[in-house]
Amino acid sequence: MTEQQRVAVVSGGGTGIGAAVARGLVEEGFDVLVVGRRGDVLDAAARRISEECGRAGAVRAVAADLTDPAQLAAVVDAVGGRTVDAVVNNAGGYLGGPTGTLDEVAAWWRANLDANVLTAVLLTEALRPALRRPGGRVVLLSSIAAQRGGGGPYSAAKAALHGWAYDLAAQLGPEQITVNVVSPGYVAETEFFGDRMTPEGHAKRVAATLVGRAGTPDDIAAAVRYLVGPSAGYVTGQVLGVNGGSVLGR
Repeated sequence: MTEQQRVAVVSGGGTGIGAAVARGLVEEGFDVLVVGRRGDVLDAAARRISEECGRAGAVRAVAADLTDPAQLAAVVDAVGGRTVDAVVNNAGGYLGGPTGTLDEVAAWWRANLDANVLTAVLLTEALRPALRRPGGRVVLLSSIAAQRGGGGPYSAAKAALHGWAYDLAAQLGPEQITVNVVSPGYVAETEFFGDRMTPEGHAKRVAATLVGRAGTPDDIAAAVRYLVGPSAGYVTGQVLGVNGGSVLGR
């Protein structure tokens, strides 16, 4: 990484939407640090994106479990004292589990809240002192499930990001740091559904859109590119739905 480049940190940056965001930001001239639990996946993504964008070392990787406060030090160390222009909180996902007892229900809910909310809170707070003032950007990746339900604790966790984003936008606004949420609808080509997606499920989700297609990671990355760019300096405290019209704005 060079001092001349802007710096972005992207959690969950090894695959799917996170990798697409990392690539898009490299194309915008950022140096990117991708963060997640799977070091081998992150390393491979960092090499691939850097090579394909023709900028050796443009993407670096650091392995850290962002639900563990002690591991955030590795991310701060990897930033190396540089000013951070953008933090993109993409880590998370739907976590299933047994729910036969109250203890199991509690564990299921805590796991989803930790994976989707705590990861974003801890990463943002760890990097908050390093954010560019003025001009820093914080982006949270939510989900259409936050707006229409259907995901139990996952829906609740993603909805919690909206309320936190409003608070954070109010706190950081006087320093001209913006905070926004991107809320994707159905996006194919990710690991989100694992082996749970069926042809019927895919067709149903596509039919629910107004544009007749599934989203792609690049669709979401394009929204992030806008929000972290200079044209979005007057946009903060907003939830941007990128869902093909399957849930209308309100």
